[in-house]
Amino acid sequence: MSAAPGPSEAIGHAGFDFVVVDMEHVPVDVPQLTDILRAVGCTPAVPVVRMAWNDLVITKRVLDAGAATIMVPFVQTADEARAAVAAAKYPPLGHRGVAAIQRGSRYGAAPDYLKRANDETFVIVQLETPEAVERLTDIASVPGVDALFIGPGDLSAAMGHIGDLGHPEVQALIQSAADQADRLGKPIGIVGPNPQMVSAFLDYGYSFSAMASDIAMMTGRARDWLADLRGDGNAATSTVTSAY
Repeated sequence: MSAAPGPSEAIGHAGFDFVVVDMEHVPVDVPQLTDILRAVGCTPAVPVVRMAWNDLVITKRVLDAGAATIMVPFVQTADEARAAVAAAKYPPLGHRGVAAIQRGSRYGAAPDYLKRANDETFVIVQLETPEAVERLTDIASVPGVDALFIGPGDLSAAMGHIGDLGHPEVQALIQSAADQADRLGKPIGIVGPNPQMVSAFLDYGYSFSAMASDIAMMTGRARDWLADLRGDGNAATSTVTSAY
């Protein structure tokens, strides 16, 4: 969420399996995204681009910029999931526009890119309301949906518990989503604000989880160190429980 190549590259070297590059809540457009993808591409981590919206034009530009895995926010129905897949796939599976010379094809140096892109482009859809979780089976059954992702911040807000990911009702629905996905054999991910909650999510059966953000980690460490220096440990404790 730093919207900058340097911190993204540093996080990519920290040992994470993947790094979420956020375009939804961060002022990152395609030119900045391209530089961030270059930076993360120098690390062992795989970049996952969270789209600003379920939009045909944005999806095309993000994939042309070199993204291979996208996460589409606020998918509420199977039809919206189908639209996300169609935007990401070339015909006959979708209607992504064709350009032979772009970063995704290594500027034309990968001559078979157009033939293999559909197989190598992965679509994760994000469920962020109780209604979306209720439709999880229908959404997960859409061909081309490779994985699901629960957005706990928006989910808690939609349930009337904004900022309280630990509320028992929120946690129960989060666990229910993992159980449903497991029965379907569909990978499902989530994000947690700290290692303890991420561990709990993995125990629920989540296939993968993001954790906090580069900004949250940096500012959290800064507050801890300042509190140690000033001797006011309680002042360092934040009341924010959002995953980001």
